[in-house]
Amino acid sequence: MGVARVAGIMGVKKTSELIPMCHPLMITKCHVEFELDAEHLTVIASCTVKVNGQTGVEMEALTGVNIALLTIYDMCKAIDKGMIISDVCLMEKQGGKSGHYIREEA
Repeated sequence: MGVARVAGIMGVKKTSELIPMCHPLMITKCHVEFELDAEHLTVIASCTVKVNGQTGVEMEALTGVNIALLTIYDMCKAIDKGMIISDVCLMEKQGGKSGHYIREEA
């Protein structure tokens, strides 16, 4: 998980190089966390990104989660190529022009 955490942080920092029209940001905080659910054989990843300024960091957080999960997939694919990366979504956003957003669970 440590390698995947570092990969997620690196993904956050490289978002502007990966996604067209995203501009580089001075990230002030980046934290990637994992929750293991042994009963369902799942890994839940979350990425918190903060920046000083009036811009959103949704793309950076979503990129961080995806890169972290892809790293886990890469490390485990010899055991199970049938793994699924799913339900990647924005859970909460604060600040910027659009204000505060919190995902409502279905």
